[in-house]
Amino acid sequence: MLLIGNGPTITRDENNPFLPDGCVAVDGALIAEVGDTAEMKGKYPGARFLDAERNIIMPGFINGHTHFYSTFSRGMPGKYPPAQNFAEVLDRLWWKLDKALTLEGVYYSAITALVDCVKNGCTTVIDHHASPLHVAGSLFEIEKAARLAGIRASLCYEVSDRDGAEIMKQGIKENVDFIDHAARSQDDRVAGMFGLHASVTLSDETLALCREAMGDRDAGYHVHVAEGPADQEDSEAKYKKRVVERFRDFGITGGKSLFIHCIHLNDKELDVIGQTGTAIIHNPESNMGNAVGCAPLLKICERDILTGLGTDGYVSDMLQSYKMANALQKHHNKHPNVAWGEIPTMLFENNAKICARYFKTPVGKLAAGYSGDVIVSDYNPPTPLSDANINGHLLFGTEGRSVVATVAAGKVLMRDRRLTELDEKAIFAKAREVGAKVWEAV
Repeated sequence: MLLIGNGPTITRDENNPFLPDGCVAVDGALIAEVGDTAEMKGKYPGARFLDAERNIIMPGFINGHTHFYSTFSRGMPGKYPPAQNFAEVLDRLWWKLDKALTLEGVYYSAITALVDCVKNGCTTVIDHHASPLHVAGSLFEIEKAARLAGIRASLCYEVSDRDGAEIMKQGIKENVDFIDHAARSQDDRVAGMFGLHASVTLSDETLALCREAMGDRDAGYHVHVAEGPADQEDSEAKYKKRVVERFRDFGITGGKSLFIHCIHLNDKELDVIGQTGTAIIHNPESNMGNAVGCAPLLKICERDILTGLGTDGYVSDMLQSYKMANALQKHHNKHPNVAWGEIPTMLFENNAKICARYFKTPVGKLAAGYSGDVIVSDYNPPTPLSDANINGHLLFGTEGRSVVATVAAGKVLMRDRRLTELDEKAIFAKAREVGAKVWEAV
């Protein structure tokens, strides 16, 4: 038994939302109960005790969409003319970088990103991968890194036509192989989805092959949707229909599918997403950085479409994405009083609901039966703190690196800002060697 206590505790459990001096009792991988620190210590006298030292105790964060492979873009020298639009960003950066990845590069880009996840209190991640010249086995390398790091992960491979038919077919096989592998493992720490890049890089013939390969597997699709205007322009010119309608016609929508970005959609497409139960993941920092536009989040949320929050590989800090999303909606809508409710709902409630579609063990709350994913954040509030105002405290007073302790599925991954399961210095030293080779090949 592990007790994490002696701090104000935000449970995200509507039946027991806030304890001034809370304690989470974790038995194995699951939370047994949550109560006052003195009560839990008395009930479990032989338990290990992780002292929060009056810092905030919360559920671990969930990242709804990222790209581990983007790690090696950090600091990478530019070899090509600066991009002038999103298509050139893809062609001159990401589609050069992913081709330079070997399986070793895949592993080290993932494990370094996962170290950042632990240090930022992120205990569950949904990743979208690409390494076109080393497709086979790539998801299994990421799984190896995720298991070593102790992080729960949903993984998929990004199928695309951009590198030819043979690589496209390898991507389909990697998805199917990993979906089947994850289903057989039954340990609920890893899940597989069917990854697709975007409508603009997927022909009808390829979508048909993907749908056929998926068969009756209940895994869902993970795909970028209308991130830039070119996605819609291409779909309407080639197929006489908009992106979401095209995906619906191929059976890509549905209750386990994730549509990423969803910036350039019309009302009819939003209706389709809502009617099919498809979820959306918003990535504000990426959208701003790529200058592709601002997702119509207020309209999306008004339709009760399940919408979560991700980072798109920019960072592993979900609180940074939280801050960005809040500011972006206010700026875009030219109104200082919008999105106060929608953004925290996305991060603290909807990301957990999305995970429930892929993992049997519930996450996102400190409550009995939920996964033992608990973090402690170093924050001394200058004003009163409660469940009613915690979102404002997190928005303006904390960041991912405020996390001092991370526990995932009952395992202590970080304590006093020191990793307990990984040798960070050795991992990053090796990553720099591998990253230099990747840069040479870009």
